[in-house]
Amino acid sequence: MQVFSFSNGMLKLLDQRKLPFSKDYIICRDYREAIHAIKDMAVRGAPAISIAGAYALAQAKQRDQDYGRAAEEILAARPTAVDLSNAVSFMLEGINAGKDPGELAKEWEESIYGKCFNLCSHGAELITENMRALTHCNTGPLAVGRHGTALGVLITAHKKGKAPFVWADETRPRFQGALTSWELLQEHIPHKVITDSSAGFLMQKQEVDLVVVGADRICKNGDFANKIGTYALAVLAKHHGIPFYVAAPTSTMDPSLETGEKIPIEKRDEREVLEPMGARAYNRDSSAMNYAFDITPADLVTGYITEEGVGKKP
Repeated sequence: MQVFSFSNGMLKLLDQRKLPFSKDYIICRDYREAIHAIKDMAVRGAPAISIAGAYALAQAKQRDQDYGRAAEEILAARPTAVDLSNAVSFMLEGINAGKDPGELAKEWEESIYGKCFNLCSHGAELITENMRALTHCNTGPLAVGRHGTALGVLITAHKKGKAPFVWADETRPRFQGALTSWELLQEHIPHKVITDSSAGFLMQKQEVDLVVVGADRICKNGDFANKIGTYALAVLAKHHGIPFYVAAPTSTMDPSLETGEKIPIEKRDEREVLEPMGARAYNRDSSAMNYAFDITPADLVTGYITEEGVGKKP
């Protein structure tokens, strides 16, 4: 399924908010509409966000808008995901060198696809026959455009005949597990969706062989930010002696940060918690805290899967 297309200055995005019930597309006519799509999670997943951001900046340049200001606005759309920052830096360097912005954005897109294809191939080597893997959030092709990251590893292993079984966290409050389940159904991969708080019990019952997750930013020492709930999974996996892997392209690396302490963590609207799927579930006087990400320390990570291979350090 096509997640992105860019033609005549128009960015077409698959609206992931509507999946799995309908396949609708958004047409972004300028960079501000693309920013809105990123902020509102019509497009999501760190690599996919970076591609959308690259095309948004191309739109600004093609329309002779202040692309420096546009870059700042794009960066502010999802501050935790460093892929977006790396994409903007790549675009600015090329634009300032006189290169065509549309061609630059396409180059960034293809580079992400290449990285994730290799990442998935390396990660699939970790998967043994009939392994029961647990994953969090959605990290399949939807989160990249092609291939995926953590879920892509499991899809690739399936295509190689290893027949993994997947436990898919529902991932509240945005229920990205629904996207994971939809992608697994497309590939005919056996799986079950679980409530986020079920993971520990499944580990205790020895029904999980491996945990593999994606990342939105990986620091120099290996600390990383990922969807809220990841840290708890890592602690549980460590306690139960279960391997815990992080799958992300090197575009997710941020060597400028020594540790995770200074990763900016996005806080989103409390209505995502209080009104799941748009339906009010709490008293109107209730309030909620809604961190979008958490930070997992490097000492809880078994290994990092990138396009360069699998290593104990990023």
